[in-house]
Amino acid sequence: MREPVTSGSLLAWYDQHARDMPWRVAPQDRARGVMPDPYRIWLSEVMLQQTTVAAVKDYFVKFTNLWPTVDDLAAADDPEVMAAWAGLGYYARARNLLKCARVVSTEHGGVFPSNRESLQALPGIGPYTSAAIASIAFDLPETVLDGNVERVMARIHAVETPLPTAKPELMELAQALTPRERAGDYAQAVMDLGATICTPKNPACGICPWRDGCEGHASGIAPELPRKIAKKAKPTRRGVAYVLRNSKGEWLLETRPNKGLLGGMLGWPGSDWTEEPIPAPPIQTSWEPAGMEVRHTFTHFHLILDVMTARADAPPDKGVFIPHHSFRPSDLPTVMRKVFDVAKHRFEQN
Repeated sequence: MREPVTSGSLLAWYDQHARDMPWRVAPQDRARGVMPDPYRIWLSEVMLQQTTVAAVKDYFVKFTNLWPTVDDLAAADDPEVMAAWAGLGYYARARNLLKCARVVSTEHGGVFPSNRESLQALPGIGPYTSAAIASIAFDLPETVLDGNVERVMARIHAVETPLPTAKPELMELAQALTPRERAGDYAQAVMDLGATICTPKNPACGICPWRDGCEGHASGIAPELPRKIAKKAKPTRRGVAYVLRNSKGEWLLETRPNKGLLGGMLGWPGSDWTEEPIPAPPIQTSWEPAGMEVRHTFTHFHLILDVMTARADAPPDKGVFIPHHSFRPSDLPTVMRKVFDVAKHRFEQN
């Protein structure tokens, strides 16, 4: 007879194997009464949406050094925050980060609400993030269901219904295991289990604290779970990016509209991104191809950009010239940095 899967056995494992993260309070410290800073938990959870822990760590440290409290972040200038976020992707998160910080600062006295319902009413905080903050920061018995937890639940209960159809079932199973005591540690423990042992490929079942109660392992199908409905192939769009310098060496850049992809970020003027883009140079001059395409993949499509370069001093139809000493390629989102990397070689040759 298989041993039952319990939160207690997972918490015992977590006490020994918890990952060290800059926003986390270790289980031993938590046992001594040290509670996490809700600001740091909120910031980390927003950054971790659709992004890996490895990619987030340095950004988190940078943000908390620049803005140690939610009030500090709320008072920050938008361009400075967007520049600090550059490269982390999914830029709507950065815009919502500022909106949320300002609501917490002005309407809640700089103190995050301590229940899920009030947290979810804040900008940019959805069901998962509200549950994570309520659980991890305030130790409330809320159930956190991210991709790691979905995978763990599908395997230990041998759920063969494919995702996303299986989400409600997996939530019920996860709720049944969520303890009333040490809920915050448990939420982090089950996510750690999925990230380090119950991994998407080649799970380390031999050292899993839940192995003996895992139905997927017993049936020999654990590595195949969770099953997923086949995704549609991503379409490919094209566009043109225009990189212009004037005789002073200044770069022509624009701030993209707040709505849409890369909203609020610095970028090069360009065309629309469609199957057949319409050229839209910021000035009429002799544009030359940089000689190399830029390729980038977003969540819903692949993008191929033709890079055009020119030197001219005419007033542009859009964008502003930024002095070379003030221009930092690191402030650009990844796709725009790729454009710069291609264009700079062209300027160096001429």
